[in-house]
Amino acid sequence: MRIRRILAAVIATAALAGLGLTGAATATAQGGGSGFTTPSQCREGGGEPYLHNTVKCWGGKYDGLTVD
Repeated sequence: MRIRRILAAVIATAALAGLGLTGAATATAQGGGSGFTTPSQCREGGGEPYLHNTVKCWGGKYDGLTVD
């Protein structure tokens, strides 16, 4: 009986951890799109294009995407 409870707890923990990883991957995939954005799209999404060294969008919906 005790082994069943432990096994059930392990399976439940693994299932919850798996759902968390899947949710994070889905959120990342939805936020970005193709990996590139324009300066105007970056601003409309609530970010600010940082065009000095990294040419990335900082903040907002397109955070971390390359500005093209």
